Amino acid sequence: MSGFLEASVELIGDKMMFEGKAGDFPPVITDYIPPLGEGKGYMPLQLFLISFASCTGGSIAPFLRRMGKHVAGLTISAKGVRREQHPTGFESITLDIRLVSDDVTDEDLKKVLTMAEETYCPVWAMIKNNVKVSTTYEIIAEAL
Repeated sequence: MSGFLEASVELIGDKMMFEGKAGDFPPVITDYIPPLGEGKGYMPLQLFLISFASCTGGSIAPFLRRMGKHVAGLTISAKGVRREQHPTGFESITLDIRLVSDDVTDEDLKKVLTMAEETYCPVWAMIKNNVKVSTTYEIIAEAL
């Protein structure tokens, strides 16, 4: 894996809408709510929540599978509470994890969450000492 990543954004119009691109992937539109923007795209902090949730999931699913566990489904909802004063970044984020599996235990999930937080999720590492992160989870037994 390369240590170098690149992305770019280009302003669209006369407010705060941007088209973001990385590699050969489809563009992503970001915008702000009126009056600053037109509300026609993701707000940048929404994309951050998507990045954090997918980074965490990118640790959970493969590590459970390496443990020989079956992962039939995984949904992570990220909810952030913003600071009142500028910069209005997140003061806290809650990750609500819904895992569908017939053999993952609470201990298994807690173990891979700790691995994500402490070692493997770079997004979590970047915010660890700046944003309070809490997790909730539900393991749903898959019908056999």
